[in-house]
Amino acid sequence: MKLRRNLLVLAPAALACAMATAQPAPVYPNKPIKIVVPFAPGGTTDVLARLLAHRMTVAWGQPVIVENKPGVGGTIGASMVAKSPADGYTLLLGTVHHTIAQAVYKTLPYSFERDFAPVGVIAMVPNVVVVNTAVSARTIGDFISLARSQPGKLNYGTAGAGTAHHLIGEMFKKRAAVDFVHVPYKGSGPAVTDLLGGQVQVMFDTVASALPHVKAGKTRALAVTTARRSSALPDVPTLSETVLPGFDVGTWFGIVAPRGTPTPVVQKIYGEIDRMAKAPDIRRQLLELGAEPIGSTPSQMSAQIKAELSAYEVLARQVHVVIE
Repeated sequence: MKLRRNLLVLAPAALACAMATAQPAPVYPNKPIKIVVPFAPGGTTDVLARLLAHRMTVAWGQPVIVENKPGVGGTIGASMVAKSPADGYTLLLGTVHHTIAQAVYKTLPYSFERDFAPVGVIAMVPNVVVVNTAVSARTIGDFISLARSQPGKLNYGTAGAGTAHHLIGEMFKKRAAVDFVHVPYKGSGPAVTDLLGGQVQVMFDTVASALPHVKAGKTRALAVTTARRSSALPDVPTLSETVLPGFDVGTWFGIVAPRGTPTPVVQKIYGEIDRMAKAPDIRRQLLELGAEPIGSTPSQMSAQIKAELSAYEVLARQVHVVIE
């Protein structure tokens, strides 16, 4: 009888425990999501983040907020996301800048390869060499001649120290045998402002960021840095076909999450990236910006990051870009 009474007492507790165990995991997302852009507003990273945030908001019925955290070549925002909970509610709009930062910075508060879960590449964007219209050079060959005649007198702006554009600038200097001064900014937006104002004479930037000013006649595009010409600037030659054979560096943009983010969450976010890359209206918009829609999978993005880390470590040593 005593045993029976004990069982009757324990049964409700056991049932409650079983019901709690059987409760399904919360549906993702059930609260606002934040996409951290590690550069100042106005650049390609910012534009792509806002396009994706809008689509995710519409598709999922939860606000997706873009938060700009610029500084130190995109590493401040990346560090913040690396330390965030691995629950899919804080994401980073990562770029090739982050693999390059891993190669050129002696110390970083995170590892881009180990501390992040790749979700998917949104787009690949060619880079372009642009100059202030006051610069007399009309071609990339003219610019090299001008720079050689004024060693150390010209300034070039980039989105920050240790970024892809910094490395491209140093590669260009080495291969073209020119000398000009690097001026790093907290994103391409502020750098473009100073290019327009004449504080810097030349800039290495993405086609997407540079395009509006080139079309408006406010800056002059001299060459793109990828092996193929940009569909958005078809009349602008490549460095490879003109003065620097074999020069080929593009910039990718994609989403990464803190390492440990559940696989179903990663897959759901990737699904929206894939749909965005395939949507005719978005594809048209990206191509008009000079960006090529990609939509690569988490595993493809992971393999790309690993390959780039090895390549850029070698390249950084060759052009002597090391940042304390």
